[in-house]
Amino acid sequence: QMQLVESGGGLVQAGGSLRLSCAASRTIFSPNGMGWYRQAPGNERELVARITSGGVTNYADSVKGRFSISRDSAKKTAYLEMNSLKPEDTAVYYCNWGAYWGKGTLVTVST
Repeated sequence: QMQLVESGGGLVQAGGSLRLSCAASRTIFSPNGMGWYRQAPGNERELVARITSGGVTNYADSVKGRFSISRDSAKKTAYLEMNSLKPEDTAVYYCNWGAYWGKGTLVTVST
């Protein structure tokens, strides 16, 4: 059984920073690598950032230049460094790896 556990969410003021972590219980092969998604109330879940096993990254336009995704393969962990946070970044952030999803961690950005 594969488990993904997110951590690092919380309440932060606009302009602040947070670092999310996603720890996997085991390694799997996924051509699309690991990714972070988010879902705000009333909105669909959207891709925030993704990183392949080869280290290739892609980002949603709304977070480019502010967020950075990375991974530590030895620790089976992915990270999402979020800087210059805006109120519109408020959402539940989910980790994805292959067919597996974490339960999410809430990020709230206040004005």
